[in-house]
Amino acid sequence: MNPLRVIVVGAQPTGLETAGWGDFQLRSCGDLDTAAALLQQSPADALWVALPDAAALQALLNWSSLSSTVLDCALVAGLARPEDGLALVRRGVQDLLPLGAPAGEVARALRLGVERQRIQHAERGAWTTDVATGLPNHAQLIEHVSHLLALREREPAPMALLAVRVEGFATVQARLGGESAHVLRRKVAVRLRAGLRASDVVASIGPDSFAVLLAWIDAPGDARKVADKLIAALQRPFSLQGEAVAVGVALGISLSPEDGKDAHELLRRSVALAAAAPALGRAGYANFSERGAVPAANDEE
Repeated sequence: MNPLRVIVVGAQPTGLETAGWGDFQLRSCGDLDTAAALLQQSPADALWVALPDAAALQALLNWSSLSSTVLDCALVAGLARPEDGLALVRRGVQDLLPLGAPAGEVARALRLGVERQRIQHAERGAWTTDVATGLPNHAQLIEHVSHLLALREREPAPMALLAVRVEGFATVQARLGGESAHVLRRKVAVRLRAGLRASDVVASIGPDSFAVLLAWIDAPGDARKVADKLIAALQRPFSLQGEAVAVGVALGISLSPEDGKDAHELLRRSVALAAAAPALGRAGYANFSERGAVPAANDEE
């Protein structure tokens, strides 16, 4: 068994190495802010938190990193109320253990919790990934957006969801064959991904459509800047079977919180705008207020 990398907040469990559940690499810290910094520096397989009082419990429940970055979380605290335990489980906690639990029980909870999560991630990946491009599909995009919107309830910040409609796949399939059309989709996906930050998400939402989740923007105008950048990238010809192939592009932009706080509604709005924007041999974007009626500046070509 590979060593488990565990971040420990509070009292450190002892005797894990001799418990028979494999090796453990422990990194200790005194508070959740430090734990979040450690998670950003290098990945961890599990989080162990000792909760000495109600204030520590509340801090953990409000900690945004709990459900987004932690694979497993075992708590060592005497939770007085069952509803507190249920609230932690809803946030992604895998197991609740009493303060002073034996090393074998702690090691077992950590190891099995991590393995359960890995199995679940693998199973989810099988139905949430677009096979042709390797991108997240519609279902996984909605999950990403919904999760981010939930975090924004506690830490408000603007975000944007772009729908990208690409015309040209049918023409390529008719002229060069189905495999070339698949290759073109993959190349479009690569260009979209290359033009974004690591924190942003590109998803495949249809045979000729993609979505881009901008997880954090400073101002609404930032989404338009990204749209222009992506349009410019996709307007460069693609090489297929030695031929230069051009595609048409249209984008729709929805903003949160201005245009809504529901993942489905934000996606519907941006897709509708992309459908209304002109794309035949041209490129444009629209936001919700424009509704696709006003051409983008780079449309006049």
